[in-house]
Amino acid sequence: MAAPPRARDPQSVLFACAMNSVRSPMAESLLQHMFPQGLYVKSAGARKGELDPFAIAVMAELGQDISAHKPQTFEELEDWEGLNFDLIITLSPEAHHKALELTRTLAAEVEYWPTQDPTTIEGSRDQKLAAYREVCDQLLMRIRRRFAKVGAANG
Repeated sequence: MAAPPRARDPQSVLFACAMNSVRSPMAESLLQHMFPQGLYVKSAGARKGELDPFAIAVMAELGQDISAHKPQTFEELEDWEGLNFDLIITLSPEAHHKALELTRTLAAEVEYWPTQDPTTIEGSRDQKLAAYREVCDQLLMRIRRRFAKVGAANG
């Protein structure tokens, strides 16, 4: 049997984590900046959190402003615009279970990218920022690898 077609070149991507306050907004911003025209990118959380000031600071270092991001849940996103995404990338176990549950009736592909939650790091401000930077770097690497071929014909 042939494998089902994969969302090789997704037109719309949803990043999801536990509270849509650190990892998924970072990933959303990174991918959006990579493909400002080519892709529709959003993020959501299994639960609703507050946007994290360390996430804002680390993204600002890259020249990306996520300070206006409003954390939202899968349900809120579904109510507002539906979950019409080609690809849902989950960054936490909780979000992954939720995405699988929600996509049973959808044609979306779900990929799990286990990503450390930097909010669990104890220590000084510099140690915490270092943890957030590491998560940001890991996300950027994964995004570059996953979406390297998307839009390659255009650029």
